[in-house]
Amino acid sequence: MAVGKVVLVGSVAGTAYLLDATIRNFLAEPFALIVTTALALWFAAILNTWLDRMLKFYPQATAARQAAYSVAQRERRVESLEHAFGSVLMGWGQSEHAVIVSGTKELISGGSIELAGDGTVIKALRQLRWATPERLARERATLERLALTAFLTEHRLGVLVISEGPALTALVGVGVAASRRPFTYPQVTQLMELAAIMEGALERAHFSAKVQHAEQLATVGLLGASLAHEIRNPLVTIKTFVQLLPKHHQDPAFREKFFRLIGDEVGRIDQLTEQLLDLATPRTYEAKLIDLHEVLRGSLDLVVTKASARNVRFLTDFQASPDLAFTDASAAKQVMLNLCFNAIQAVESRSSDDRWVKIGTRNTATGIEMAVADSGLGIAPEIRPRLFQPFQTTKSTGFGLGLAICSDILANLNASISVDPPAPGAGATFRVTFPCQPSLS
Repeated sequence: MAVGKVVLVGSVAGTAYLLDATIRNFLAEPFALIVTTALALWFAAILNTWLDRMLKFYPQATAARQAAYSVAQRERRVESLEHAFGSVLMGWGQSEHAVIVSGTKELISGGSIELAGDGTVIKALRQLRWATPERLARERATLERLALTAFLTEHRLGVLVISEGPALTALVGVGVAASRRPFTYPQVTQLMELAAIMEGALERAHFSAKVQHAEQLATVGLLGASLAHEIRNPLVTIKTFVQLLPKHHQDPAFREKFFRLIGDEVGRIDQLTEQLLDLATPRTYEAKLIDLHEVLRGSLDLVVTKASARNVRFLTDFQASPDLAFTDASAAKQVMLNLCFNAIQAVESRSSDDRWVKIGTRNTATGIEMAVADSGLGIAPEIRPRLFQPFQTTKSTGFGLGLAICSDILANLNASISVDPPAPGAGATFRVTFPCQPSLS
């Protein structure tokens, strides 16, 4: 960058001096000055554009920085961030190859690359902060730097930098440029700036994935008592029929009823455990066309049981027709369960007998809306502005991550969540809008 400025200033100054000396032979001094200034400015503009193109500093660096910020704001998942950042790096470096790996201080991995945090490659890179084959060839060879040179050669990298945050380490590398020219130090500083942007976004994505898993486990914990109750009922029924079987074994009607009931109750237990495992297992959500009502009804039994145990009426009003939504079934279940459990807890605090929670759906201009309403005390005014941010809660238990995780999951699926404005004497109403078709963006 500094080299380009020196070349530009020196060339324009020299050209202006020669033009002024030549033009003075033909024009008077005031007119010669005007003509010289105009020609010098024209030459400066042309030369500046040429230098930008040849040295590849300003347009590529600015565009890459803006693209990196855009990706960081748009993407939430680690895999999506790495893929999008890779495209940015290849465009910036005019290369067909880029590497982004990240991880903890103990292990850094991504794709086919796996490096120990205290290994020779990471030690050398932490000491140098950046490396190119040319720099390593010039400097004194050590065991760590030889390992780093071998790493660059193995992965066909022309430059590699390291960026470390409080909890995450990221390696960002770009393959040899199509021009085969070595990367210059100004380009290395640009890459280090890009790496810092990428490391920050990846760190947030890693943290989001961890708290999402924690919230899933918390949801599973809330389901524990309800699930035990639901499983106990079919087990009691099965136990009763088994005890009666020796006395009524010769009765065909009894045997037929017994075998039918056993199959139904075992199937019910299997369905409940599948729901629990589905929520407990961390996964990547993938949107596809689903029957929203079928998905919601599949998880309502557990919510109804929890509501009944707390003397809360649970109401449903599924009006959407058609009910085809383009989203992930497990995500829809988790969001619905989280909102319903929150609503039940909000209603529990009321002393009134009119305690209810209602879930409903309807078609809107932008998709299918799922609304969860309650007759609780509503949301405190001081919480509302930060409602979907992490660690916002008025409950004595929990970390206040539920709504933030729901918002994060839905954003990744092009869905949205909002809460109705406060109304006197009314509880809270959360509205989730699922798209009916894939996003065109």
